[in-house]
Formats: sequence, structure tokens, C-alpha cells
Amino acid sequence: QVQLVESGGGLVQAGGSLRLSCAASGSTFNTYIMGWFRQAPGKEREFVARISWSGISTYYADSVKGRFTISRDNVKNTLYLQMNSLKSEDTAVYYCAARKTTWDYWGQGTQVTVSS
Repeated sequence: QVQLVESGGGLVQAGGSLRLSCAASGSTFNTYIMGWFRQAPGKEREFVARISWSGISTYYADSVKGRFTISRDNVKNTLYLQMNSLKSEDTAVYYCAARKTTWDYWGQGTQVTVSS
């Protein structure tokens, strides 16, 4: 098992930047594929980005491609999401997740609010 705790959310103006962190504990972090998801009010949870266990391979939703960067530090057991050029439609609760074959482990989420 792995426990995940997100941090770094907050209120930012449109065009600004935030960096989210996700601290992992309880198991071997570098054996998991890691991802970020988000859920806006009244909408379903959606995929944002994922990264391979080694950090070499990344994949992004079209809506964030070119603006967000996912990364990981397997020494610090931490996942990151650098978010630039934020838009009001990026407002959501952001969750990190871990998987071997399915997204089995989730954090509690961190709120990101982008004001226009």
C-alpha cells in the first residue's frame, strides 16, 4: 500500500503558476505509475497527467498540454505538478494517485482556484 498527501493548492490569478506536491509513504514509491486528476464542481473527476515509475515517460490531457508539467523525485518519494498559464477552467480539487495496473491509491485532494 501507499499513502498519498497533496499540498500546494491555493488561490491564484489567471495566467499565474502553482506547483502541487504529493508526498508518498508506506511502500516502494518508485514501483508505481503516478498521476494527477482533478474534479471541478458539478463535474466528474478527470485525468490530468501521468508519469512512469522511472520518470522518463509522461502523458497529458489535451487541456493541459504545454502548460502543466508532471515530475517525480524517487529519492524524496514525491510527485509534482507544475502548473503555468493557469486558466479559470483549471479551478478544481486536484488529486494524486498511484497505480500498478489500476488507480488504486488516492490522496485527499488539494483545492486550486484560479480567479479571472
